Amino acid sequence: MIFTESLRNSIQFSNVYKNGKSFVNKYLVIYILENNTSYNRLGISVSKKVGNSVVRHRIKRLIKESYRLQENMFISGIDIVVIARGSASSVSSFKEMDSAFLHLMRLHKVIMK
Repeated sequence: MIFTESLRNSIQFSNVYKNGKSFVNKYLVIYILENNTSYNRLGISVSKKVGNSVVRHRIKRLIKESYRLQENMFISGIDIVVIARGSASSVSSFKEMDSAFLHLMRLHKVIMK
């Protein structure tokens, strides 16, 4: 089992923004940076521009759940920052968010074969 922590402070997020590689789709932006550890760290950012607190929290829950269910497929030792775009507020199902998340993870080539 792969152990995952959270990115907690702005210095950690900034480091991933500056030095990481990003890919974008309709709902999400994902930055990934190697962290030289044996575990992954996940950070999720949802701006107030996306919606009210209920909408923002729902998006965070969908992203966390998508990551949790697929966690064993990802290589370990990476920092992941997921940023929800404005259009993410229109996501109507978990399947839609999961598909967007996995699409970007495949582009980053962090899914083990």
